[in-house]
Amino acid sequence: MAQDSGPSRSSPSTQGLNYKNAGVDIEAGDALVDWLKEDPTPMPHQERILDGIGGFASLFRFPSEKYEKPVLVTCTDGVGTKVKLASHFQDYSGVGQDLVAMCVNDLACTGGDPWLFLDYYATGKLELAAARSFLAGVKRACAESDCALVGGETAEMPGVYRDKDFDCAGFAVGVVDENKTWGAHRVKEGLHIFALSSSGFHSNGYSLLRKVFAADLDAWKETLLRPTALYVRVARALREAFPVYAAAHITGGGIENIPRVLPEGFTWEKKDWPWPEQFQEVQHRTGMTKSEMLVTLNCGIGFCVVTDKSNEAECRRIAKSFGFELHPLGEIGKEGAR
Repeated sequence: MAQDSGPSRSSPSTQGLNYKNAGVDIEAGDALVDWLKEDPTPMPHQERILDGIGGFASLFRFPSEKYEKPVLVTCTDGVGTKVKLASHFQDYSGVGQDLVAMCVNDLACTGGDPWLFLDYYATGKLELAAARSFLAGVKRACAESDCALVGGETAEMPGVYRDKDFDCAGFAVGVVDENKTWGAHRVKEGLHIFALSSSGFHSNGYSLLRKVFAADLDAWKETLLRPTALYVRVARALREAFPVYAAAHITGGGIENIPRVLPEGFTWEKKDWPWPEQFQEVQHRTGMTKSEMLVTLNCGIGFCVVTDKSNEAECRRIAKSFGFELHPLGEIGKEGAR
């Protein structure tokens, strides 16, 4: 005979409680997925996507025919505390591009091509308008980087994130020909470094910048929310025009990203370049030294390539055709040689 299980252990405060009034709206998440799936805009490499957004995982035909010895390139990144400004202003239109750029620009430093992108978006309460604005930026940036958005994850986590707070992460997958990879292994004495201009602060240093501009934040909104530049297409154009031996994405740590692509025992001349006004303003307000600025912010450069000095004119022409200025940073040599 079955026995009674006894009185319910639920308290009055949990009576009638369900997942939705606990703070998680499954229907809103489903609506966001439906919105993405119904977007008629064609995805880059659509013919290679076998199963994409909406499933448990994505299937993509490997583009092996384009490469002699294909190897996968993978990278992941986030936007950092710039998301605090996006939530403060309730303007999510640029951080989607920031997220894509932080990943695909890193990937481009290998000399490879990004093919796939996935995003992770987490918030305390899923607001469809905010999530759509964010994801629309992700999709645009993927299209501009010839990269397919094949999936992602949206997490609603009340109690972890407060009010309008959110965070995001991105994951890029690409391919490079093993015989043509860029990096320190190809760099030698006498080559030169050329830097492409940044679009602004990009996505680094915002723990500092939010304090620097706290008193007049509204006046600097456009500058602070300007998204990170995308360098995938210009990097491809450069490598198709002449030999490129290495590249560096200038993110957190500023110019200290350049030594990452130099052989041990090598350095470079460190020529100066003109800093855009917003970086001069940061230095003026903080009193930071030139050296401190250069290892904290990008100071107006976002992507560097290592090539022969003879390619400077063509490098400048290509950079300009994509809307970038070119700044020569100096010749590479061995430490102590000068």
